[in-house]
Amino acid sequence: MHILLTGGTGLIGRQLCKHWLAQGHRLTVLSRQPETVAQVCGDKVLGVARLQEVIGTVDAVVNLAGAPIADRPWTHKRKALLWSSRISLTESLVAWMEGLEQKPTVLISGSAVGWYGDGGERELTEASGPVLDDFPSQLCIAWEETAQRAEALGIRVVLVRTGLVLAAEGGFLSRLLLPFKLALGGPIGKGRQWMPWVHIKDQIALIDFLLHKEDASGPYNACAPHPVRNREFAKTLGQVLHRPAFMPMPAFALKVGLGELSGLLLGGQKALPERLLAAGFTFQFTELRAALDDLSSRL
Repeated sequence: MHILLTGGTGLIGRQLCKHWLAQGHRLTVLSRQPETVAQVCGDKVLGVARLQEVIGTVDAVVNLAGAPIADRPWTHKRKALLWSSRISLTESLVAWMEGLEQKPTVLISGSAVGWYGDGGERELTEASGPVLDDFPSQLCIAWEETAQRAEALGIRVVLVRTGLVLAAEGGFLSRLLLPFKLALGGPIGKGRQWMPWVHIKDQIALIDFLLHKEDASGPYNACAPHPVRNREFAKTLGQVLHRPAFMPMPAFALKVGLGELSGLLLGGQKALPERLLAAGFTFQFTELRAALDDLSSRL
């Protein structure tokens, strides 16, 4: 199978390339720095700077590209970049696929549990609607709607609403390590907000599962069956690292320092992977402690 990836040099993309190369698939990665793709993703992966450079028939497109949403405050300029790196790129992908004589059979497009907005105490399955109309929700809704235009081309579209990916190689967890290792870790705000998490191994496995499951389409919550509150997450991470976890990050300090972005940390979603489980996917890591223990030797 020839798979085209956007965001292939990111945390999830790199692991997908490793996984699919081992399965013998042919991989092409769309990147702003195509010369680095082989080094980052594997020497058999072809990097291209433009869609027009893709060689041969593409069987599947995996669209994961997007500027990091939590790296810096959401100024007007930053919001525009977050929007264009997701929606504008996906628009370009759909337009490119429309012009192909032989189209891919499936488009797997990234999204996030932020689609629901801050869900409070509600249990959120794929049948739930958005709870709060905040910026992350608006961004994910537009991202998904753009990807779904490919359905009109006869392409199967899968939307992966990812939670907080736990990995030793980067991502959300790596940002927490320094304060915890300095004995400054603890809950964020009151610590009652829900954190839908997923181990990187399960994230890779579920994307592969959805790629090959021919009747899979629409949204899937990519998070473990047992989300935890932020306070429990902090306590468990502290135990795994053998560090205290009692130093709270005051909500007012986050709001002053991060502005609107603070809502991403102070809110959350009790998201459940109802459709993945119904489709027959089996998570390797369903409990947070087991997931963190698996990663602990590399943290």
